[in-house]
Amino acid sequence: MKKISVGFLSLWVLGALVGAPAYAHHQGGNPGTDNGGGSAGGAIPSCMSGNQILPIDNQQVIQWKTSTANQYLARAHVEGPITTLYPDHSGHTHFEIELDKNTQETLEIIYNQSFGALPALQVGMQVEACGDYITSTAQSGPYPASPDGAILHWVHRNPGGRGHDSGFVAIDGVLYGEGNGNGNFQIEALFPSFEEALPPSAF
Repeated sequence: MKKISVGFLSLWVLGALVGAPAYAHHQGGNPGTDNGGGSAGGAIPSCMSGNQILPIDNQQVIQWKTSTANQYLARAHVEGPITTLYPDHSGHTHFEIELDKNTQETLEIIYNQSFGALPALQVGMQVEACGDYITSTAQSGPYPASPDGAILHWVHRNPGGRGHDSGFVAIDGVLYGEGNGNGNFQIEALFPSFEEALPPSAF
């Protein structure tokens, strides 16, 4: 796995130009195809990392939180109840889920609102999310650490269909993040969203 760097972004662009992600649903069907705002509902998709289906694995994420360097990046599939609601920033919803009630390990989820509205979030709602994990335990350039020590972003489909596996978020069993994003979604399909990849205090 890699730290976010100029070299990494160059590789990301190359991947976008030559490859397409797999996106398989637990049940048949296609991601939402509405314009702009996005739709909710439908079958919850498999969480993909290339051609590999990732199972829900909270313990793997906990291990990464405690053993990897700042800015470590990986694909992750997690579940847990909402424990904290953070302020929205620049069109992104930020909230915390609990990964393990015994250790009280948590993870910050960052959702791009242009991929569809979420319900009115409340503590205790159950979340399943698939996206890009980043360890965020220390300042990185001008950006401070996440209050949870790690984030999960890109929890929405990739409307461009190339260069990056789709993610998703399901809340109380309802799928979200299936919209087409804002007018810059083509760029977001080539690059990880810089805003999504940063903690709330960076906005």
